[in-house]
Amino acid sequence: MAPQRGLISRHNLSKPSQTDRSGQTRGASRLTVGPGLDTPLAQQLDRRQPLHFIGVGGIGMSAIAGILADRGYQVSGSDPRDNAVLQDLRSRGVRVFREQSSTTIAAIRSGTSTQPLVVVSSAVPPTNPELQEARRAGLEIAHRSDVLAALIAGQNSVAVAGSHGKTTTSTLVASLLHATNHDPTAVIGGVVPAFGSNGRNGKGALLVAEADESDGTLVKFQAWLGVITNLELDHTDHYADLAALIGTLQRFGRGCEQLLANHDCPILRDHFNASHWWSTTSPEGVDFAAIPVELSGERTVAEFYEQGQCLGTFNLPLPGLHNLSNATAAMATCRLHGVSFAELRQAVEGLQAPGRRFDYRGTWCERQVVDDYAHHPSEVGATLATAQLMVSSGRSPLPEAPQRLLAVFQPHRYSRTAEFLEPFAQALCQADEVVLAPLYAAGESPIVGISSHALGEAIRRLQPHLTVTVTDSLEELTEAVAERSLPGDLVLAMGAGDVNGLWGRLQNREDPLAMFPLAA
Repeated sequence: MAPQRGLISRHNLSKPSQTDRSGQTRGASRLTVGPGLDTPLAQQLDRRQPLHFIGVGGIGMSAIAGILADRGYQVSGSDPRDNAVLQDLRSRGVRVFREQSSTTIAAIRSGTSTQPLVVVSSAVPPTNPELQEARRAGLEIAHRSDVLAALIAGQNSVAVAGSHGKTTTSTLVASLLHATNHDPTAVIGGVVPAFGSNGRNGKGALLVAEADESDGTLVKFQAWLGVITNLELDHTDHYADLAALIGTLQRFGRGCEQLLANHDCPILRDHFNASHWWSTTSPEGVDFAAIPVELSGERTVAEFYEQGQCLGTFNLPLPGLHNLSNATAAMATCRLHGVSFAELRQAVEGLQAPGRRFDYRGTWCERQVVDDYAHHPSEVGATLATAQLMVSSGRSPLPEAPQRLLAVFQPHRYSRTAEFLEPFAQALCQADEVVLAPLYAAGESPIVGISSHALGEAIRRLQPHLTVTVTDSLEELTEAVAERSLPGDLVLAMGAGDVNGLWGRLQNREDPLAMFPLAA
């Protein structure tokens, strides 16, 4: 598709409302209660109505709860955990309950003339006793996505979707807007380093939200700008096939006023009619491009193009082509908002990835430990490729350039592992040595023949000379890493489960300097 010309002008963000493609009026906070919940009709978010979040400490729930509290809503929530996220919510006026029971529902109903709206996420099972009591009491119940949809509809918003890179790209968009004094509101599925939080109530014109495709609820979002980073089959527990996923993202795109998409993704090129395109391979036929001129394990230097014209170079402190693509999408978003390239070029140099995206945790016994959320074969492959670039180039954002790569991977969900067993094995073959954690079920029932051991055998078939260690517990995993790793190694822990606790477990080992004999 040929790029449209004359697109780079500041969007009119001052108009109070407008009509979208469905004929509905934007600018009002409309709340559509999710499928299968108790209230089928849309309603206005009303400051007089308290909101109660079951599982308020979750990464998606806490961001929304905090923003609403900052905006003057009466907000409460329940979560049995006690962590920094909940402490922050309390400091912002959120009433937090540790117990998820009928007692909590009775407490939030007392002393108010307006019955609260109860908010749940897909992680809250129907058997949750607090949810059951809310239903028994006849309270309105909404899905988290419906509340986020209301926030998105209430102001001009950027919604970032895609199979990979959503959290990073939305973090970079929010960080660039913040660094250029546009003070965005942000609802992100990870901690934004510039904010120290996953949510922020800004005073600027834009809201930046991560649009999760895992349960299909992103079709409710009607943003000023939709962004799609890429598209690849995932979440096979929800989508029967790739066509179903494509259809859902197409609905999301049609609900946005404008769509910005990655031209380097063949699925997006073939199935989407985007308003704007970006690329990291060629400036031809796209609206925005960033062409690398220097790649290392420490940074990327690239030329930025707009409508085929080179505006100059920029220095991205995040290594890897996948991060260059994420940054290009973020810069393109900011340009569509009217941020100058000169401002962006300066702001880019201070960018940081969100938490659990190549997150350096520390050095243990001369091993540098990094945590990463990669849990799809493409993500694992991209992360390992970036790590090996650090090894080969001798340049790294880590304190020391690593000499060898020990990949620690935890398969996530039986369904995903079954669907992508061979691609996972192929990706992990990039490591110098592999240690596998026990599969993290995420509530799924086991599938016969699918396990970390099956993945280990698949790796050995592809690369017989690659050392692969399979563990059956986190304790065994910690010992295996201690035994198999070498001084100078990059220990790269990947997965969406509890493998992120590896750093803490290594630190808690008794007499860590009294190592087992090192592997030859």
